[in-house]
Amino acid sequence: MAVTAIVGANWGDEGKGKMTDHYAANSSYVVRFQGGSNAGHTIINDYGKFALHMLPSGVFHSNVTNIIGPGVAVDAAQLLRELEALQDRGVPEPRVRLSERAQVVLPVHRLFDELEEERLGSNGYGSTKRGIAPFYADKYAKLGIQVSDLFDAARLQIKMEKLLMAKNVLLVHLYNKPPVRIDDLLGQLLELGEKLRPMVCDTTGLLRSAMEKGEPVLLEGQLGALRDPDHGIYPYSTSSSTLAGFAPVGAGLPAHAITRVIAVVKAYSSCVGAGPFVTELGSSESEELRRRGGDAGEYGTLTGRPRRVGWFDAVATRYGCMLQGATDVVLTNLDVLGYLDEIPVCVGYEVDGVAIDRFPITAELDRAKPIFRKFPGWKSDITGIRAFDNLPDAAQVYVKFIESAIEVEISSVSVGPHRDQIINL
Repeated sequence: MAVTAIVGANWGDEGKGKMTDHYAANSSYVVRFQGGSNAGHTIINDYGKFALHMLPSGVFHSNVTNIIGPGVAVDAAQLLRELEALQDRGVPEPRVRLSERAQVVLPVHRLFDELEEERLGSNGYGSTKRGIAPFYADKYAKLGIQVSDLFDAARLQIKMEKLLMAKNVLLVHLYNKPPVRIDDLLGQLLELGEKLRPMVCDTTGLLRSAMEKGEPVLLEGQLGALRDPDHGIYPYSTSSSTLAGFAPVGAGLPAHAITRVIAVVKAYSSCVGAGPFVTELGSSESEELRRRGGDAGEYGTLTGRPRRVGWFDAVATRYGCMLQGATDVVLTNLDVLGYLDEIPVCVGYEVDGVAIDRFPITAELDRAKPIFRKFPGWKSDITGIRAFDNLPDAAQVYVKFIESAIEVEISSVSVGPHRDQIINL
């Protein structure tokens, strides 16, 4: 079986949704393996423009079975809303399968996420307030609620009582809020369970069967390598591993299953959320780049927040590709840079007066200054080009330099938001 992981090499927002949608055409399964509704993948196709937060990006292909694996933080209400939205806009009903072992994001998780971010104020971590950090805290404290628990009222009540015991102490004594009553949640959760029931199954067994049949599988990552809690810009990270190395675990496949890792990289840098961002632009330059950045500009798919933008960071991207174990790279949004006379690329950092070319720990990133090399712009619209040799010379030079700087082959270049605006190298 050919198993391909599509993952981000930076802070997220690289264009993974478009590329998953693109490669799904030749896949049997598309699998979400981590994260939850705290980030979104934007997809533009013949049905229109869509923002997916819970559904895998293969839902627009009738040949694909879309799997939400055991490693995902399942926001059940959001999942059902997205399915309904597809139906309302004329998209054929997709095949969606939800792991019985996946765990559920609860209303109390979202409540704690909001209260904690409010308490932290200016020292917050830029949370999307979708309950992700409290969810994973409960998961690893062995307090989580699995999808299968939603079909057993007695078991669900016992587990919820354990989960709420400590939370209500915090609500009352730390946040000065009233305690959560279990009766307010049980009925709601059991009702959600019944709505989810038709799509719930043993997805691990389903993928094992796919392996035996040699069917192609895409594993779809959320966010990017630099948001990984172990290897990224901690504590400004997400709460689950964003790396392809975790993909077999979160999907339910053996470690040796993955044969290709596509790292998605943007032709400039962008991110939503807090944390060090060495190449970040000032307000006037950033607004121009943000406005031109893709079909709807550089604004968060979920939050609508303006993305922080900057020039391409070869140091961060090389590190991200290394973490992902990238076999090849897709470079996105090259067309966005067509308005520039000159394009800077960060080729190193200066930390405490010393030049370095490695990606350092967060404490050093806070003090890092970019070292730039500048390239001539191509000053033209390249969105209609489909062959690399037809790109302007300056655009070809830019792509080839990035390839050499990140030390991974660039296999394709995206020159627009639609699924067919791809140049294969």
